[in-house]
Amino acid sequence: MTTTQDEDGAQPAYRKGPVQLRRDQVPGETTDQRLLDSRGPHDWVHTDPWRVLRIQSEFVEGFGALAELPRAVSVFGSARTPVDSAEYRTGVAIGRALAEAGYAVITGGGPGAMRAANEGACEAGGVSVGLGIELPHEQGMNEFVDLGINFRYFFARKTMFVKYAEGFVVLPGGFGTFDELFEALTLVQTRKVTSFPIVLVGSAYWQGLLDWLRSSALAQGTIGEADLDLLTVTDDVDEVVRIIVGSGRADDRATDG
Repeated sequence: MTTTQDEDGAQPAYRKGPVQLRRDQVPGETTDQRLLDSRGPHDWVHTDPWRVLRIQSEFVEGFGALAELPRAVSVFGSARTPVDSAEYRTGVAIGRALAEAGYAVITGGGPGAMRAANEGACEAGGVSVGLGIELPHEQGMNEFVDLGINFRYFFARKTMFVKYAEGFVVLPGGFGTFDELFEALTLVQTRKVTSFPIVLVGSAYWQGLLDWLRSSALAQGTIGEADLDLLTVTDDVDEVVRIIVGSGRADDRATDG
């Protein structure tokens, strides 16, 4: 679920995939909740085959809308990043630099760090993409998104973030950002995707996580030394672009998996 505020100050609209709802039409739960929550009546079992068609439609819509994107990079970060913060300015700079290097910028389409990266890409004349998600308290697609898709299901949305990107740039963020980060790490570690750089921006923010991975996970043997090499940490916007450009995944995108 997403909500957007009308320009005339009318009641915020609820976005459910491509559908917009208001007032008593706004549902009390999201599509993902209905799919994943096992509580309550079990008559939902009989509707699951129909849900498969809705899930299929999200992939079809996503593939159709994004198939002709130029080279792209997915940028993640907190929806709570203040507009007047240093992190926001860094996000704008990254979006601008990636666009100037010829990349489309893909974000979750929301506020905060996502808005910052979309703003930078938009200012530079690049392709600014937002992949929204139906959530109880989401604030809707930000105004710098040129191409936006609203998803009901996280797993369909996550596929788009990876399939159409040549790397991830990760700004300071919370659980959603961590989720995307570790899913990407798992895909690279297991070689589901190759030549896929993952760049963490903001050494002061990320250093504690890296220290924990080394002192706990690596020390106990649950990850290997090479796994830590899958991550690059930097505070330099130019280095972010150099890493992405040097990854070489552009040559691999023609292979459809």
